[in-house]
Amino acid sequence: MNVVNPIHKSIVTGPPCSIRRAKEADAPAIEALYRELVSDGDIHVLPGHIAALAESSTTFLLVAKIDDTVYGTALLTLCPDVMYGTQPFGVIENIVVTQSRRGGGIGRSLLGQIEQIAAHHDCTKVMLLSDRTRRDAHVFFQKCGFSGETKRAFVKYRRQFTG
Repeated sequence: MNVVNPIHKSIVTGPPCSIRRAKEADAPAIEALYRELVSDGDIHVLPGHIAALAESSTTFLLVAKIDDTVYGTALLTLCPDVMYGTQPFGVIENIVVTQSRRGGGIGRSLLGQIEQIAAHHDCTKVMLLSDRTRRDAHVFFQKCGFSGETKRAFVKYRRQFTG
């Protein structure tokens, strides 16, 4: 597996897939993956927003490809913190591998690349949320070294905001 500086466009190549930062042209594939994750008619992936994120030094929208087809995606955002000097922490969102390719190493490759980016930026930790009903995903995350026992997550959606 070849690893390049995580700030560059091309990040990982090698089996079982290649991983790179998303490009504008990936918008339809990413949107389709998100629709596999959740059924929400409001999902709309904007190519211009992907282009902007590709230039970010703190947000990494990744895609996993085999040949010329996108089969997985994940988003990592580095969040500033003050608890440990200037070390940030990472939040992983919307990690999705298309149903037909699950179990083939794509998700593990995405998370491995995320860990490399987080280590490169000296993150204290990376964390993610998962729907409580997605038991297969929970098993996968635990196999990748994530613990669901040390923290408890709380979520409040925009529709619930009072202001």
